[in-house]
Amino acid sequence: MRYSTTIAALLLAGFACHAAETTTDAKAIVRAAVDHWRGLSSYSEMSMLIHRPDWERSMTMQAWTKGDEKSLVRVIEPKKDRGNGTLTDDNDMWTFSPKVNRVIKIPSSMMGQSWMGSDFSNKDVARADDIIDQYDHTLLGSEVVEGVTVYEIQAIPHEQAAVVWGREELRIRDDYVVLEHRFYDQDGELVKALKTLEIEEMSGRTIASRQRMVKEDEPEEWTEIEVLSVEYEIDIRDSVFTLSNLRNPRD
Repeated sequence: MRYSTTIAALLLAGFACHAAETTTDAKAIVRAAVDHWRGLSSYSEMSMLIHRPDWERSMTMQAWTKGDEKSLVRVIEPKKDRGNGTLTDDNDMWTFSPKVNRVIKIPSSMMGQSWMGSDFSNKDVARADDIIDQYDHTLLGSEVVEGVTVYEIQAIPHEQAAVVWGREELRIRDDYVVLEHRFYDQDGELVKALKTLEIEEMSGRTIASRQRMVKEDEPEEWTEIEVLSVEYEIDIRDSVFTLSNLRNPRD
């Protein structure tokens, strides 16, 4: 999902191992993985399960994405949460709750806070492209796992980048499926990791269909996202990504 999920399948043809041995190509692998997941546009339905030692909460959501900047996620189940939504447009993010009938713009100071009570942050959902634009990338190595080449990439933020992480590390297959995404704080300590649990072919491409975000210091607390269905490269009107549609769904 690009809840992300927030997705052009700008696949890099003829990708040879030796071509990935520069910083430029490490960035290209990350770029291709983001584009492969997101596509030029997409519509998906997914479930989210928030697990805690003494309770669990699940919901079903719809998500629309267009280009690198626009996304809309809306809860459809359970009934008590139906209509809750998140809209992103470039660097701006808004949420809507039918219970209070109010659209709230998320300030930059709250981007690190939990998204819908999950282990994903607002920042995780809003700006998938930050990992490309705000970081320098280095290929740490590669290995063949079950016949598939997996690249290990380290991403260090630019000195003036407006990001919370000290570094990020990714394991990406040569078909651009992200197997793992680790987040480290400014002291180099692992904070949380997004791990792919299932991989499936959907809408003509191989994607991570089930992923789990886990806190390093509280492994018993995690959130899983499962893609139930997805369509890529579809026509989506710009009116979908408006505050009016966030509040009163029409598209």
